[in-house]
Amino acid sequence: MKKKLLALLMGTSLILAACGGGEDNADNDSANNETTAGAGDVAKTFENKCSSCHGQNLEGGVGPDLTKVGAEHSKEDIEKIITDGQGNMPGGLLQGEEADQVAAWLAEKK
Repeated sequence: MKKKLLALLMGTSLILAACGGGEDNADNDSANNETTAGAGDVAKTFENKCSSCHGQNLEGGVGPDLTKVGAEHSKEDIEKIITDGQGNMPGGLLQGEEADQVAAWLAEKK
């Protein structure tokens, strides 16, 4: 019973994380037009795609706490986890420049 409930919660979380933020980004592009690599944009990408599992403040939840992830992993390691997945986290939720920017941003969290 517990395994089924956990699987249901994980599946729902992953679907919500994968679908999160597409339309909101289009509406906010003009408001966030400072720089495409700005910390605000990266934080917004994290919020839209990752926070449902890792928490609004990186504190964790379904996914692990990321408040000090940069002390444990390099930018390259973090980007590999983002693109390939690890454990219950599926790969490919972020790709290309988004994955690179979020990895760099998370690597600064020490």
